[in-house]
Amino acid sequence: MPVDADSGADDRLAPVLRPVRAGNGFEEALEQILQVVRLGLVPGGERLPAERDLAERLGISRVTLREVLKVLQEQGLVESRRGRYGGTFVLARADAAGQDELRRRVAATDIEDVLRFREVLEVGAAGLCAEHGLTEEQRSRLRRALARTRDAPLTDYRRRDTLLHLTLAELCGSPSLTAQYAAVRATVNDLLDCIPLLVRNLEHSQRQHAALVEAVLDGDPAGAREVMREHCAGTAALLRGFLA
Repeated sequence: MPVDADSGADDRLAPVLRPVRAGNGFEEALEQILQVVRLGLVPGGERLPAERDLAERLGISRVTLREVLKVLQEQGLVESRRGRYGGTFVLARADAAGQDELRRRVAATDIEDVLRFREVLEVGAAGLCAEHGLTEEQRSRLRRALARTRDAPLTDYRRRDTLLHLTLAELCGSPSLTAQYAAVRATVNDLLDCIPLLVRNLEHSQRQHAALVEAVLDGDPAGAREVMREHCAGTAALLRGFLA
């Protein structure tokens, strides 16, 4: 699978893709790959992992996986390409159709519920990472995720911001929390896609990211929780202002 220069496939997809439970293989696999697409972990124009790799990660047969991919194709989210460089590629959202779909999702979303749940998960994950500590490899992963948000072009900022937050959620050591966060973050991203990118806000957000990572690496759970709480509050204020 071709990957962008800022991240390996494992870094990008590990927080979301996991073996599904018996009995709901099709539904849970569809949910996870939809999260991959909605979170931008594989951006428009890039290829999903090969079928064999995806099936192994999800713990399903390739027949079931193909049924999942067929649904995604029918929804206009991916396309299948043949040939040496073929595979299943994520399609970029059409602007008008995408905005209409986003408006429908926002109208059906309890924004306050989403924002509060997100805060609980994120503040908890930050505190756990700082309290229990990280291995050297995990510390390096967190630093790399932060560095990628600093270097991100404006058009790719939200995707890399998502990757930083997903990395922190994964490193807290609770797969259940990580799964719940990936789901709520997909909804948060839908909401964020309905409001403009504000350079001043992004600069403030980056200062908070740096302070957050520093608190986690310093083993300061109270500081990490407080920075994350403030960070979530800033995003919530913007979303309420534009969408409530």
